[in-house]
Amino acid sequence: MIRFEHVTKSYADGTVAVDDLSFEVAAGELVTLVGPSGCGKTTTMKMVNRLIEPTSGHIYLDGTDISTIDPVELRRRIGYVIQQVGLFPHKTVLDNTATVPHLLGWPRKKARDRAAELLELVGLDPSQYGDRYPDQLSGGQRQRVGVARALAADPPVLLMDEPFGAVDPVVREHLQTEFLRLQSALHKTVLFVTHDIEEAVRLGDRIAVYGEGRVEQFDTPATVLGAPATPYVAEFVGTDRGLKRLSVTPIERGDLELPPVVHLDDTVGRATARMAADDSPWAVVLDAEDQLHGWVSAATLSGLDRTGTQGTVREHARRMDAWLPLGAPLKQAFSTMLQYDAGWIAVLDGDRFLGVLTPTRLHEALRRSTAADAGRITRAEVELETIRNA
Repeated sequence: MIRFEHVTKSYADGTVAVDDLSFEVAAGELVTLVGPSGCGKTTTMKMVNRLIEPTSGHIYLDGTDISTIDPVELRRRIGYVIQQVGLFPHKTVLDNTATVPHLLGWPRKKARDRAAELLELVGLDPSQYGDRYPDQLSGGQRQRVGVARALAADPPVLLMDEPFGAVDPVVREHLQTEFLRLQSALHKTVLFVTHDIEEAVRLGDRIAVYGEGRVEQFDTPATVLGAPATPYVAEFVGTDRGLKRLSVTPIERGDLELPPVVHLDDTVGRATARMAADDSPWAVVLDAEDQLHGWVSAATLSGLDRTGTQGTVREHARRMDAWLPLGAPLKQAFSTMLQYDAGWIAVLDGDRFLGVLTPTRLHEALRRSTAADAGRITRAEVELETIRNA
């Protein structure tokens, strides 16, 4: 969808803002451009909508050289969101959102209906917010309006220049979550500029890590974190890149352990025998539909069994709140373990119980993921070396 071919931008004083840039962004892909201030990220983005013209090289949009497209026409085909939003203070939220459709000649009702639809999509009720003015909104709400306005004419490409950088961390995380939700539904081709590696990792399908006007590495977030291409990239992503990588490494089936399983209506004796056979101090408890209910302790049931106490697992099972779906990031798994002070979490596929993830298996999953990216193989092909105590 967007292709850079040997693009350079230099100035009369000899400054080279972007040097021989070549990369491609596929249709529906979200690429984050990350790097320190002054490295050429924003210049790269502004060359896509011709706010800045390249000194040499070519940029293609859906196969067409953008230098052959009228700049005004080009910009109306590209959504643009900036950090300070740039809403018109004298226009209502609804009219701000309808700006580009109005410029494109849409009938007033159609443009306002589209604006209302987009406000709803970004979580702002048009009946509540549509008639307000920008100064009546919070910073996070203004950013949502900015995103809605950029999407109003349904552009195939969206350029976002540090759009969430001016809000507090809590609002920023919420906006990131909402934008990922939108992107999963809309599949826009997005260039997203940020100086925050954690934001780049969380949002990007791929990351372009900038040095001084050049891209040092262009790859998936997991690969950038697990196998930095240069010492510069390794330093930029930080010595805690292993922790950052937790957020982009999903739970896979091969990461799970299979503990003993009992059911709510199993007798105490039967459940005790099942755990004894596996030499396990606990078992996962499922209901009659094989859906997760909780867990039960072997010590509790064996004590009852020795005294001849009758009954079923149902009376002694504990509810299990520490669970996640298959594919959830390891960071969320680690956070859930800490939140519930749990030695393991259950992993589900829909309503179906698959197994449990323990701290040891979580660590192994991270190591396998890193080794797989470094060797360009699958996680299942990785053989881990483990040091054991003699």
